[in-house]
Amino acid sequence: MGLAILGIIPGIFSPDTEFEIFVMENSWWLEDYCLYMAVKNSLGGISWSQWSEELKQREAGALKEKQEELAEEIQFFRFQQYEFIKQWRTLKSYANANGIRIIGDIPIYVAFDSADTWANPELFQFDEKGNPVAVAGCPPDAFSKTGQLWGNPLYRWEYHKATGFEWWIRRMKYSFTLYDTVRVDHFRGFDEYYAIPYGDATAEFGWWEKGPGLSLFQSMKEKLGTVDIIAEDLGYLTESVLKLVRDTGYPGMKVLQFAFDSREESDYLPHNYQHNCVVYTGTHDNNTILGWLGEMALEDRKFARRYMHNAKTARKELPWDFIRLALASVADLAVIPIQDYLCLGSEARINTPSTLGTNWKWRLLPGEIGDKLLDRMKGITKLYGRLPA
Repeated sequence: MGLAILGIIPGIFSPDTEFEIFVMENSWWLEDYCLYMAVKNSLGGISWSQWSEELKQREAGALKEKQEELAEEIQFFRFQQYEFIKQWRTLKSYANANGIRIIGDIPIYVAFDSADTWANPELFQFDEKGNPVAVAGCPPDAFSKTGQLWGNPLYRWEYHKATGFEWWIRRMKYSFTLYDTVRVDHFRGFDEYYAIPYGDATAEFGWWEKGPGLSLFQSMKEKLGTVDIIAEDLGYLTESVLKLVRDTGYPGMKVLQFAFDSREESDYLPHNYQHNCVVYTGTHDNNTILGWLGEMALEDRKFARRYMHNAKTARKELPWDFIRLALASVADLAVIPIQDYLCLGSEARINTPSTLGTNWKWRLLPGEIGDKLLDRMKGITKLYGRLPA
């Protein structure tokens, strides 16, 4: 571990260096994470739920022993995090200086095998053996006959509330050091969340439980002030979820790929938008516009063409009509994936939810965005008054 060895050379990492300052300022999460990663690596990558009882239960003697045994490995993970944050801050500063704001995502749940759950079991619905009582997911619907089994541990919301939502507020505060705007994932789960018995093979036999509701976001506002949040309010929305979004004042999401169902009127059609929303042609969980068009029912595709009055537009150019629809809407913010500007098909899809093995692999390559495309992007953005002042 060559980088770790640097940490024990006198003068390289003295208490006055940026590295040591980073370690001190981030100790509230960094120390647990680095110890967790070092132990996990030393045990061949197995889940903390398979560690010895002393380590699972975080007995002081066992932790001290590992901290001493794995000191260099722990220092290496500290240094990795320091280097990442240093490089990220440089990138973010460069983006901000050039008028670019960064939107980041904060997941509602964490992984079962994570430093969060190992270090803070009291935050989660675990039994006395450290296993989840129930896990997260979504119930069966028209898209999935057996529902979606995500498997993340669920929160003990009453405990969080008793602490003033300290863990969540710290997590959100840190997110705003990384991003300018934070999109809060699965917003409906803060109103009601779906609980599935731990060990079930599908999501068919779950039930709904009440989440923390507005109290969490009121606490955030008290501690963090007014921050720039987008509520990912997609999926089946009850009146109580809609009320929670309204009460927070956060903009919700409008995805054009959800708009064109010829059988019924949709809230995702642009003429139904209010200003306080964010419109997307599609998100990372959707196909590209061109790929999606190839999957659409014929009647829905005809409806989309009627809505946009573009019967003569060539199919390969149709993504630009959806881009135009988004930019021309009253939504305060419009988000267009670069794949749609490039008119790419399903081969450029980022993620297919509830699948493994082929996701998050697409990459934008040097030279794919030329001056001609940039001019076209700038022109349509300017046309609809969305260039920065």
